[in-house]
Amino acid sequence: MNPSRKIALVTGAGSGVGRLSAMALLEDGWTVVLAGRRAEPLQALAAEASARGQHAMPVPADVTDPASVQALFDTIEQEFGRLDLLFNNAGVNAPAVPMDELPLDAWFNVINTNVTGVYLCARAAFGLMRRQSPQGGRIINNGSISAHTPRPYTAPYTASKHAVTGLTKALALDGRAFNIVAGQIDIGNALTELSERMTRGVLQANGTTAPEPMMDATHVANAVRHMASLPLEANVLTMTVMASAMPFVGRG
Repeated sequence: MNPSRKIALVTGAGSGVGRLSAMALLEDGWTVVLAGRRAEPLQALAAEASARGQHAMPVPADVTDPASVQALFDTIEQEFGRLDLLFNNAGVNAPAVPMDELPLDAWFNVINTNVTGVYLCARAAFGLMRRQSPQGGRIINNGSISAHTPRPYTAPYTASKHAVTGLTKALALDGRAFNIVAGQIDIGNALTELSERMTRGVLQANGTTAPEPMMDATHVANAVRHMASLPLEANVLTMTVMASAMPFVGRG
């Protein structure tokens, strides 16, 4: 391997923001490990990258499974010997219903993916970045507008993203001794396959349902590539990237 080549890992890389961010990093010359539960979209993206002369390695993994996460990071260490960037992107949501109507399995699924999964990947990245030479690296966690304020009937997702903020700040503090930096990108209304429904109507705080403005998800990928491009002496601790006219900063 070229020792000057930087190694990145993107979780949830098979679709949406993860796929676009992986593509942006590949364009910037990173070698990108593509992780996700479904092998097919990872392999398709790796094949597209190879056709463009870029370097991507698909590794199917489930971030909620400690053994799967360990196997993912063992593969990275064996193949490349180091990791320079983790984009902790994988996440899920739950149905928007009153919490007493939400099956507990849906709560556990959100917490296991959005909190435990982020922690497991951050933990493994922290360990590798701490012991590699040269020491250090960057961890970017995918937060959300929900890390600041909830939408109606989103208690599991909102709680999970508040937890991500706490984890990001703890990582930023604990990483100082090892040249490991951590930041968070909070996204509002990026248009992907999963968010397209919002253009047809979303439950608002006043009980009405209304369509919301959206932004091209490529703007998020470009924000991630900016955060990733910084030297380790500089860090974006938190960044909010949102559709300008979405209902967030106003009352409603």
